Amino acid sequence: MSAEPDDYSRALKRAQLHATEWLQTIPSRPVHPLLSADELAVKFDEPFHEDGADPVAVVDELVRRVEPGLMAMPSGRFFGWVIGGTLPSALGADWLVSAWDQNTALRFATPGVAAVEQEAGAWLLDLLGLPNGCDVGFTTGATMANFVGLAAARQDVLDRAGWDLVTHGLTGAPRVSVFAGADRHASVDLALKYLGLGLPTVVAADAQGRLSVEALAEALSNSDGPSIVCLQAGNLHSGAFDPIAEATAIAHEHGAWVHVDGAFGLWAAASPIHRSQLAGLETCDSWATDAHKTLNVPYDCGVAIVARPEVSRAVFTSHTSYLVVDESGPGDPFEKVPEFSRRARGVPVWAALRELGRAGVADMVDRMVDIAQEFAITLSRLPGVEILNDVVFTQVCLSFGTDERTRAVTANLLADGTTWMSGSRWAGRDVLRISVSNWSTDAEDIAASVEAVKVAMAGVTVD
Repeated sequence: MSAEPDDYSRALKRAQLHATEWLQTIPSRPVHPLLSADELAVKFDEPFHEDGADPVAVVDELVRRVEPGLMAMPSGRFFGWVIGGTLPSALGADWLVSAWDQNTALRFATPGVAAVEQEAGAWLLDLLGLPNGCDVGFTTGATMANFVGLAAARQDVLDRAGWDLVTHGLTGAPRVSVFAGADRHASVDLALKYLGLGLPTVVAADAQGRLSVEALAEALSNSDGPSIVCLQAGNLHSGAFDPIAEATAIAHEHGAWVHVDGAFGLWAAASPIHRSQLAGLETCDSWATDAHKTLNVPYDCGVAIVARPEVSRAVFTSHTSYLVVDESGPGDPFEKVPEFSRRARGVPVWAALRELGRAGVADMVDRMVDIAQEFAITLSRLPGVEILNDVVFTQVCLSFGTDERTRAVTANLLADGTTWMSGSRWAGRDVLRISVSNWSTDAEDIAASVEAVKVAMAGVTVD
């Protein structure tokens, strides 16, 4: 017998109450967690219980124990690690995804969520100016989105080299050369490692992290055999974009597959103001992004886009006797990502796009860039502050003089809790990095965060 609705209603109502209370505290609570992981582990350290507990009591206990260790990542004053907040519709849709409990693998089995994801994918292609007919798959995040694009790349270049990867694997295969900029993101290296392709050949980059077209041309000219070129849309520290049109043209002249890591920067293509920085984007072969970043949907939602579906489906399709596979049209969701079983990640994407519309997405992207540039202008006026990057998108990197002083200011800032800005190291210097990614950041958040930086600076005595 199926579960009765009342079996769930009490726990869900309690969860809604706690979730609402949590969201109501976001504007005023410290951004940093109140307790560390080690402190919380002590509170959770108890034997496994012999008897169960009432679902409502379980929800209450979970919140009581976990809440002191929550980072206020949804806050408009959170600027760490390129992490967005969550749009209201996307949060509501994500709750429904859990309640519906659909294994989004087969169109035949879960047509409702499959249809939503299909439309979300079509809207994304339209919004980002990518070719109709691309495969769009929803992954856990940008790392696995890069994995999908690079897996398709590996398949294609080895196919063209006459090697049957599906049958024989990599053993004995021609070596695949991968080229990527010196200032690429680590997720590209991770995906290559997972795929057995090893570290890429490093191509020189300029001071803002943009790959050098001339260096790429030279590297490709000195390489034989199948090759893949990884480009970047949005450098982690500077926000800069590789010269995509020129680099892709050169790569294609050499028969290389071009993959774009656009974890947060690919969304610049949605803005009439900023899309020129991505000129030539549509000529590439695969793209990766993360909807939990700039689009502001809940976690667990990367987007992998491949221009030639037959290539990626050769990688991910599996035929078994118990699967009713869609042999035509858009293909089944499981043919586009590395999983058979997964939640309907594309549903919150559909909700966010439906809430915002084309104009709303563009406006959100533009506001994020405007806020980043406002931070740069305002903070650069403070004595001893140096802005280290050209603020062309949503990233700002600053130094407070010496590395020691920068580290001290960063430590003071994070301990205060008013705002959260990541400490990092870039171009041989310690930096404070501001990543503007939250749809809800407003003028009050900006003012409070700037004031917190001033207070953090005043508390540092080292030169």
